[in-house]
Amino acid sequence: MTASPLSALGMTTPILAAPMAGGPSTPELVIAAAQSGGLGFLAGGLRTAQTLADQIAKVRSAEVSFGVNLFAPNPVPIDPQEFRSYAQLITNEGTRYGLGLDAARIIEDDDLWDDKLELLLADPVPLVSFTFAIPPPHVIQALRKTGTLTAQTVTSHDEARLAADAGADVLIVQASAAGGHSGTLTPQHLPADIPLSELFDQIQAAVSLPLIAAGGIATPGAVASALRAGAIATAVGTVLLRAEEAGTTMAHRAALADPARDSTVLTRAFTGRPARALRNQFTDRYSSAAPNGYPALYHLISPLSKAAAAANDPERLPLWAGTGYRYATAEPATTILTRLARHL
Repeated sequence: MTASPLSALGMTTPILAAPMAGGPSTPELVIAAAQSGGLGFLAGGLRTAQTLADQIAKVRSAEVSFGVNLFAPNPVPIDPQEFRSYAQLITNEGTRYGLGLDAARIIEDDDLWDDKLELLLADPVPLVSFTFAIPPPHVIQALRKTGTLTAQTVTSHDEARLAADAGADVLIVQASAAGGHSGTLTPQHLPADIPLSELFDQIQAAVSLPLIAAGGIATPGAVASALRAGAIATAVGTVLLRAEEAGTTMAHRAALADPARDSTVLTRAFTGRPARALRNQFTDRYSSAAPNGYPALYHLISPLSKAAAAANDPERLPLWAGTGYRYATAEPATTILTRLARHL
């Protein structure tokens, strides 16, 4: 097994709580992951630099190691006509909550990338990971000079080579079974449906960097298997969505436990980027019609998602979930993470 640079972060258990943007990854969840011997990530995506700074301060107060994940800019500009057509198509979904989605304007932004990068350079954290794109080498070098370890999410051996060339310290190998957004660098295409074990072997053969396995890992056996294959650690997300410390909405929690929810689907319907979620009425109606276009579609749908969450409406909510969602349990995170480490 490749020597692990994570050992310098005080980890005694090779399990990380993956970053889950939009609410689930709270400071309390990150702290619980560290107190279990692992490490947790704050999700820097979809929030302001000030909110991220406040969360960093809260985790620091617990005197534990942690990571921060950022959405690196990789915009997929949307065709204005496709945007207007999709907004019109889904307008009835918004009307039920008093939202005029058909009148929404196109918003293209970079998720406040510069502000968050400035924060992390001025106030360094132990570990920073990137998703959606590979930052320029000078960004990775600047972070390294502050003492920060850098990790890059990759979904193919080609992406792994690019990340290695850019200077990443560690690669997070994300299979398509993962819940939420795929980290693919080419979101115009749905990620290949390759089992994690096969993808891991391909990337291990392509680069010599330490690898973290992610995507569909939800059982003690899956954790042990990934480590036997050469991973320095595993990252788990979906299995923690119902944890007491997670900021998951009530509707999302209930859907994960609902036996009638029998499958997940890769969809662009909520954000314009491929993401895995539990099937619901929205994914069934609009997945085939949703155009490529991130972050424009995210900004279009976000008010509807927030309204649906407030109304406890799971049919118009992005129910992000990986294929191991059946193993998500309503328990303290430490209990879940300790169980996952049972065979180590």
